Amino acid sequence: MEPEGASRALVMSDVAARAGVSHQTVSRVVNGHPNVAPQTRERVERAIRELGYRPNTAARALVTGSTRTLGFVAVNINQYGPAQTLVGLEQAARAAGYSLAVTVLDEATAEAMHDAVDRFVAQSVDAVLALATYDDAAEALHLVHAPLPLVTVQSGGAVEEPAVGVDQVAGARLATRHLLDLGHRTVHHVTGPADSQESRDRIRGWEAELTCARVPIPACLHGDWTPSSGYEAGRRLAARRRAGEDITAVFTANDQMALGLLAALHEEGLDVPVDVSVAGFDDLPEAPYLTPPLTTVRQDFAELGRRAVQLVLARLEGRELSLEPVPPVLLVRASSGPVPAGAAHAGV
Repeated sequence: MEPEGASRALVMSDVAARAGVSHQTVSRVVNGHPNVAPQTRERVERAIRELGYRPNTAARALVTGSTRTLGFVAVNINQYGPAQTLVGLEQAARAAGYSLAVTVLDEATAEAMHDAVDRFVAQSVDAVLALATYDDAAEALHLVHAPLPLVTVQSGGAVEEPAVGVDQVAGARLATRHLLDLGHRTVHHVTGPADSQESRDRIRGWEAELTCARVPIPACLHGDWTPSSGYEAGRRLAARRRAGEDITAVFTANDQMALGLLAALHEEGLDVPVDVSVAGFDDLPEAPYLTPPLTTVRQDFAELGRRAVQLVLARLEGRELSLEPVPPVLLVRASSGPVPAGAAHAGV
């Protein structure tokens, strides 16, 4: 049975007639009200699907005071981690019945953050999530006074605002411990940018595990997340090996730098993992298909998104909620192996 006037926009009364319930019951189902009998809810949802009814979000917002939209503001999402954080947030928001409005800033100033929050307020979003993995973004957020719930999404380091994140320190310790357990005397490290909280947390984890094992802590090689910086680090490490330094294991702060490192070691005539073992961080989709497949630490971005939305919903309901960091997972592949026979190498 098609509603009269099929060319007009469908309204709740059409759904009510199809389901054999009142207009108020359809409204309660559409707005997620809990006081609806399961059988009735199922009947209404079936009528919605059969008719292809789409709720009028503007009208619903007037009734409920909620647009069921979350705002997300970030400064830089061109790296794998931030991009996947956005994907995880969108999926979690959709699963909770929310949409995600996204603003990517050119610079992380307090003024830019404040303007972004003001735009979200004008759009009547229910809450704002902010990605603050870099120092300038985190500092800017401290200066923003949002008139609606604000949750910080970052992969490391505590901030004053309610926040969720992946345990970066634990992830770095996993990778470092794995290489030490293979018999390597120490583990060298290629860092991310100095202004990245994630990078500093991974340094902390690497140093903590080496300290716990009571082994030497080598000087870091500084990168910037890019394959080219990993490549330059690989060339420098190869030169130091030729000079007689004992370098048999390297932990890079992300997989993209590991990609460059692997290329440089190959060009320098070093076999991975026979001469040098390598471990990364992030688990890029390409990581299992590198030569050799890369041992790395996986961040669960889907779980990060789920916990961020969970924290937002708790704040919207006026509840206090404290969430543990998302645990990382070590994935052992062929780029890491036992320490070379003979331990210290005089050169290549």
